[in-house]
Amino acid sequence: MIKVGFVGWRGMVGSVLMERMKEEKDFKGYESLFFSTSNVGGEGPELDFPVPPLQDANDLNLLSKMDIIVTCQGGDYTNGIYPDLRKEGWSGYWIDAASALRMSDESVIVLDPVNRKVINKALKTGIKTYVGGNCTVSLMLMALAGLFKAKVIEWVSSMTYQAASGAGAKNMQELIRQMFHLTNSAKDIINNPASTALELDSRITDELRSGRLPAENFGVPLAASLIPWIDKAVANGQTREEWKGGAEANKILGTKTPIPVDGICVRVSAMRCHSQGLTVKLKKDVPLDEIQAILSSAHEWVKIVPNNKEDTIRDLTPVTVSGKLIVPIGRLHKMTLGPKFLTAFTVGDQLLWGAAEPIRRILKIVLESGKGMGKD
Repeated sequence: MIKVGFVGWRGMVGSVLMERMKEEKDFKGYESLFFSTSNVGGEGPELDFPVPPLQDANDLNLLSKMDIIVTCQGGDYTNGIYPDLRKEGWSGYWIDAASALRMSDESVIVLDPVNRKVINKALKTGIKTYVGGNCTVSLMLMALAGLFKAKVIEWVSSMTYQAASGAGAKNMQELIRQMFHLTNSAKDIINNPASTALELDSRITDELRSGRLPAENFGVPLAASLIPWIDKAVANGQTREEWKGGAEANKILGTKTPIPVDGICVRVSAMRCHSQGLTVKLKKDVPLDEIQAILSSAHEWVKIVPNNKEDTIRDLTPVTVSGKLIVPIGRLHKMTLGPKFLTAFTVGDQLLWGAAEPIRRILKIVLESGKGMGKD
């Protein structure tokens, strides 16, 4: 029987992956083995079948017996284990949520509603390494998939509004602690009907600048503010998060001539779900109703939100899409820059299509291909 090893299944992305796999009844047709870097011998996840004690995620001998390894453990783990496994001759499938191998020549970045043809070609040619993409890049492609498929996009500028959860669980907790701190610091003003907005603003601003808010993870307050910088600096004034927009999008799409994708990535005080304001330069003037039809026909998860206030504030927010697979896109209209310029706003759950869901789906695709696995 095919053997699948799971590493990093207790973290944020791993937990969402486990939830989705249980919902979709994906733990069938193969033998599951769960690994840990810190709790070897402990209990595995609660599933509908007996789960053996947790195995050592650093045991190359045991890992090499897996036909497929699915990891959400992070880039440090990948960099420490993957090269050694391959050097020792392991020829199984490596499926990874981390960024470490995304731009490797031996990997494919997976987002099958957008690049299933690229994945199919890779499977036929013997590629064994499949990696989830950057969350904002994946969500942008999910929203604009129809226009990319129709080959009418000349370039894209994506201005992102990325939730605290994109930085990790500790950052989410820190944001809530900051909110709690601010509320406590101004509760006398909040509870006083005679207080003014200026008094409240002054108190909150003073507290934000005081250095008293917990900021070990973000470095500065995020609550009641934003941070227009994500990841480290790279060339041309970009951050690495911004660089990924063009680099990963084109690798996912398998473009022969790269499509420029650039913008500024901003951390905002949303808890979960990343939003993006998009400016799209089209190769030709495509009527707006035709654009909407192209977008909506790309795959079953995209949703066109009418460009009016009522629909927008109800359907185009992190609160609405959190925990859902739907990727809405709205505020669609031609810009005053000219008929070839389109603007839009989209939002999606970065822990689903931006992280766990492509990993869940590529595992199913690999299992269905079944090449060279489970021969014992």
